[in-house]
Amino acid sequence: MPLIVGVRFNPAGKVYYFDPTGYEDARPGEHLVVETSRGEEIGRVVIPPSEVEDDEIVRRLKGVSRRATPLDLTQMTFYRFKEREALARCQEKVNEHGLPMKMVRAEYNYDGSRLVFFFASETRVDFRRLVQDLARSFRARIELRQIGVRDEAKLLGGLGRCGLTLCCSTWLTEFNPVSIKMAKVQDLPLSPMDISGVCGRLLCCLAYESEHYAKVKEKLPKAGKVIDTPHGRGKVVQVNAVNESIQVELESQVRVEISYEELTAVEEKVETVSRRRRRRRREET
Repeated sequence: MPLIVGVRFNPAGKVYYFDPTGYEDARPGEHLVVETSRGEEIGRVVIPPSEVEDDEIVRRLKGVSRRATPLDLTQMTFYRFKEREALARCQEKVNEHGLPMKMVRAEYNYDGSRLVFFFASETRVDFRRLVQDLARSFRARIELRQIGVRDEAKLLGGLGRCGLTLCCSTWLTEFNPVSIKMAKVQDLPLSPMDISGVCGRLLCCLAYESEHYAKVKEKLPKAGKVIDTPHGRGKVVQVNAVNESIQVELESQVRVEISYEELTAVEEKVETVSRRRRRRRREET
């Protein structure tokens, strides 16, 4: 099995694998200078050198160049402080060129030799002249990347409807598919205002408990079904997937809450009685 070291470049970014040859003693939290397709980058070790399955490696691993020095880390901090200024200057250039672009974030690499601008736009933009202008202004290699609304929220951060910092900007490394079906399974209101995040798309957290709700609802009777309960026969009027219980309206119009365990006990009792009756009939015949 191949040996890897897992490195992350941003707090909530994806973990990338590198060949740790020569740095097998790298520890979590340590900063390494690694070779990427965009040149050298400083990343923080999140997975110490360890073996992984062959199918987890999709391409030839790039290596570790060296450990980051105090000078490297000082440079990285210096250019982090310059990113806000770079973003403002870039937006001025965008306005000068009259381009329909909303600049979202600027990111320097650790030594300032490369500067990436992330922008949002509803249309495709020809920014070739802008890149040339920015290269002359910043004297660095310039990249412009168009991003979607979810990526914009991830880069900018903010607070979600729950009052906590956005999942995508703190720990969610990838955006998983989210569908309106997940809201229906959890009996949530289907109003876009209630189930959309700050990005305007469906809340990522709809996917967190969707599978649990589906499994619970699969084993509980559906609303409208007439069932036997410890209190007599009644009709299911509500399913509570969180408590794994149902609310039943009895023939007396009294409503009671029945847990899954109680319901299972009744079903087993009914099944036992049915088996005895079938056996008695067979014996009589």
